[in-house]
Amino acid sequence: MRTALFQSSGRPGSVVENLKVLDEAAGRAAAAGAGLVAAPEMFLTGYAIGDDIARLAEPADGDWADAIAEIATRHGVAVAYGYPEREGETVYNSAQLISADGTRLANYRKTHLFGCFERDHFTPGEQPVVQADLNGLRIGLMICYDVEFPENVRAHALAGTDLLVVPTAQMHPFQFVAESVVPVRAFENQMYVAYVNRVGPEGEFEFVGLSTLAGPDGIARTRAGRGEELVLADADPDFLAASREANPYLKDRRPGLYGSLV
Repeated sequence: MRTALFQSSGRPGSVVENLKVLDEAAGRAAAAGAGLVAAPEMFLTGYAIGDDIARLAEPADGDWADAIAEIATRHGVAVAYGYPEREGETVYNSAQLISADGTRLANYRKTHLFGCFERDHFTPGEQPVVQADLNGLRIGLMICYDVEFPENVRAHALAGTDLLVVPTAQMHPFQFVAESVVPVRAFENQMYVAYVNRVGPEGEFEFVGLSTLAGPDGIARTRAGRGEELVLADADPDFLAASREANPYLKDRRPGLYGSLV
């Protein structure tokens, strides 16, 4: 499945403008043959927007989801995006996947919050593995800091995730995560990992870009630079099956030795 990574910080604070930006990117992705376009963490509202996070937060089935379903349907491409999710008085840092026919397939709440900023504005999610089937692949969702915990990604591998989509707000000076950690996660867990980042200055943060889709051989199929960019690469189920057959990591595990990890 051709996968498009939309590296952009959009227009922080303006959902209306971000929907327009995403609409344009979805159109370009679809024209390039993509079956999925992924946008970064908190794309719909902006990341460093302080108390506006709570003000702009919406339920997973709110008006924004409806608007993105319309974008997905009109362009014929599935969309994954980050947004602040409200459930009652609780706000989560979430990512949602909507199919090309407008169906809400999966919604994930970030389980590992990074730093005081996120802990001040969000409640952590409690479900580590969220998946949906799309175009012959099992898609998993995760957000930014979550992928830096090997247990998280291994849980997806054991649950059969083929393509792990990771909306991200990766900031300076942690660019080594995009450059090194993500390809290693893809290799050691025998999956594709699509890591799609914000870019440029926003509030107190400087987002580093470098969005990548890494394959199960640990090689980046595409990598963005430091500016706003739409990059595409294929997640190939046949290559994935062959790689899993050749690579013994998951088969050679000895779970009885790992009890001390938990």
